[in-house]
Amino acid sequence: MYLIRQAISFAQVNAAVTVVYDGHQAVEFIDKAETGQEVPCPDLVLLDLNLPKKNGIEVLRHMRNSSACKNTLVLVVTSSDSAGDREAVKALGFNGYFRKPSVYAEFMTLGPMIRDLLKGASAGEL
Repeated sequence: MYLIRQAISFAQVNAAVTVVYDGHQAVEFIDKAETGQEVPCPDLVLLDLNLPKKNGIEVLRHMRNSSACKNTLVLVVTSSDSAGDREAVKALGFNGYFRKPSVYAEFMTLGPMIRDLLKGASAGEL
């Protein structure tokens, strides 16, 4: 999480960041946003596919079945390079795929990806 926050900061993205630590918490967050009582749907979800309790594909499926959050931007941020994982998220709909690199400078390219996705969404491009 530290590197993600650092990439966001370096790219000068002004965003509130909410962190959930497993797929079950992510599904609960989506359900709360669905009711509109406690939290709004996020503008962008950074989704790890290797979440505990419920994996990222299950979370993405739940989000796409949500009436309130079905159009939320999703940037998959994962260590997985599995063709099966890519096909699964493609079928559900995602807006970007970032494979976590082992080199710090390469990881920092995540920030501009986030900035560009959010900028495109505000301009009505996504």
